[in-house]
Amino acid sequence: MQLNKMIAYQKGAVVSRTVVKKDTGNVTLFSFDKGQGLSEHTAPFEALVYLVDGEAEITVAGKSQRAVKGDLVILPANRPHALKAIKKFKMMLVMIKK
Repeated sequence: MQLNKMIAYQKGAVVSRTVVKKDTGNVTLFSFDKGQGLSEHTAPFEALVYLVDGEAEITVAGKSQRAVKGDLVILPANRPHALKAIKKFKMMLVMIKK
């Protein structure tokens, strides 16, 4: 199945779907409507964000960057990060637990 078809957009919302959940890590798909996001937070594990569709602003340790479909962004463990939809976007989050 294509990643882009595994999760739908919802007006005014952030939607998530867990694809894999193991002791060693998780794979979760997210969709964000335009203007939606995740506020700044930290996680104790390394993570990879792969944009499946759309455009987002991703901030890591106070440094912002635009990410578009096909981009991969690394979120280091214990570093603050946040995400906001510039346009509606979908992402795959791969969290790697130690």
